[in-house]
Amino acid sequence: MKNSSAEHLNFANIKKYAGNYTIPLIAAVIFATVGSITSILGPDKLSEITDTITAGLYTTIDTDKIMEICLYLAILYGVGFLMSYCQGFLMATITQRFSKKLRGQVSEKINNLPLQYFDSHPQGDTLSRVTNDLDTVGQSLNQSLGTLAPSITLVIGCLVMMFHNDWMLSVTTILSVFLGFFMVVVILTKSQKHFAAQQTKLGKVSSFAEEIYSGHSVISTYNAEKEVKGDFSKLNDDLYSSVWRAQFLSGIMQPMMGFIGNFGYVMVCVIGSILALNGTISFGVIVAFMIYVRLFTQPLSQLAQAFSTLQSASAALGRVFEFLDETEMADESHLSQRLTDTKGDVTFEHVNFGYDPAQPIIHDFSVEAKAGKKTAIVGPTGAGKTTIVNLLMKFYEVNKGSIAIDNQPLSEMKREEVHDQFCMVLQDTWLFDGTVKENLVFNQTGVTDEEIINAAKAVGIHHFIRTLPKGYDTVLDDSIELSVGQKQLMTIARALIKKAPMLILDEATSSVDTRTEELIQKAMDKLMEEKTSFVIAHRLSTIRNADNILVMNHGDIIEQGNHETLMAKDGFYANLYNSQFAKHGNAGDIELA
Repeated sequence: MKNSSAEHLNFANIKKYAGNYTIPLIAAVIFATVGSITSILGPDKLSEITDTITAGLYTTIDTDKIMEICLYLAILYGVGFLMSYCQGFLMATITQRFSKKLRGQVSEKINNLPLQYFDSHPQGDTLSRVTNDLDTVGQSLNQSLGTLAPSITLVIGCLVMMFHNDWMLSVTTILSVFLGFFMVVVILTKSQKHFAAQQTKLGKVSSFAEEIYSGHSVISTYNAEKEVKGDFSKLNDDLYSSVWRAQFLSGIMQPMMGFIGNFGYVMVCVIGSILALNGTISFGVIVAFMIYVRLFTQPLSQLAQAFSTLQSASAALGRVFEFLDETEMADESHLSQRLTDTKGDVTFEHVNFGYDPAQPIIHDFSVEAKAGKKTAIVGPTGAGKTTIVNLLMKFYEVNKGSIAIDNQPLSEMKREEVHDQFCMVLQDTWLFDGTVKENLVFNQTGVTDEEIINAAKAVGIHHFIRTLPKGYDTVLDDSIELSVGQKQLMTIARALIKKAPMLILDEATSSVDTRTEELIQKAMDKLMEEKTSFVIAHRLSTIRNADNILVMNHGDIIEQGNHETLMAKDGFYANLYNSQFAKHGNAGDIELA
């Protein structure tokens, strides 16, 4: 079972990602402590001023002494302001740099995660971790972390100064305040689980929203709006329930601490008056305690609020750490094998693979693809066609057997080295918000404008690009309407520009109409010239000219040969082909991927 995010919020992770900020954090704590001490010393001097004025009412007020105390207080509070400013500056810097570092770590982590992670985790939940949770961490730490050190110092300092002035009023203040603070602590412990549930359910809502947004057309086609709305309402209600509980328990702490402070005022006034009438304390002590009650309850209130905010931060930080602790792709820095002057001979030898090793999908797969030849892979859904491509691209490691390019095993080559040998055109096109030129050149260097135009002309997309507002410099955003076929032709042009020695086409024409398929097929034929090509076909008409057709079923090659040879056998392939093209054939008997 997967560990909960709370288990990832441990000292080792905090030290790993926040260890660089130890010295600035210590400096901030020192500044906060000094600033708090200046606030603590102030009431004692105000008590002295009060007693001096009270004594002078019957004789002469010592203005020199009062001016001396006022100057002392001005300097004291000035130093306190400077220390508080430095502490606030440091804490804001630390929290924002920590958040920035986490964002960088998350971005780097995404690039190091294996494809299996993205295949087995909802996209919405992952996006929630790297957006909502990271934002929560930054905001919560910025709001709460800076108040911890000064608040703790104020609480301890106030206790010392109160007992220095009068123990009876000190005990009165402590009892009246801590009775309420104990209730706050109980509330904090009860609310933690709701903050954790809030972040988890927020991830589920984000995942579901992403899912229904991407499948909106399908939902409308099947009139499933009501059902989807019901499912979303249930998730939304669950999130509301957790958020309401967390925020309610968090929200009642502030007014509760206000009540505790006012209650402390009343008790100090009552007990102080009795002691003053008995001559036990002076009037100035009561004035000092009135301020100490505020100084004592205010940091307790801040601590309660800070702990409440930190609970939200800890829940979010636990989810971020859980993401950062995910198993990465194996380190390949020790691999040094490189391909030079790649011919494109590809060999599979007794390959065995399963996403779950206990349930293999590919069984003893052996085949040889000659350089410059076109190899097509066909078969029903679940036959293992796309899995073969994933293994060839080294997105997954084989469980048994080996795959080699020009007699060089993939296991001895870095993933980047393998990826450089291939260009891919997939069923799902991907274009980003950038110019047409940037989309075509994508991550390639040294590409000239002439090469870009020649590639566009070769696939038949040049004329369309010229009709765009700024031609090749047109930014592809929501204002530019592109058909599926136009997007696919652009991805083919992108692959043509890459000039890799080998090519993978994964159902590149399955989402387009027949006319567009003809255009794309011509573009792909141009792309496949002098390249070792692997084509996963949905429409068998597109692979009739393949040099070798691998017919797969249940992870095994059950037939292979060119189109004429396989049709002459009148076997599995012929059945697949005829199910698509025979006028009276039952095309529904076999479902192709």
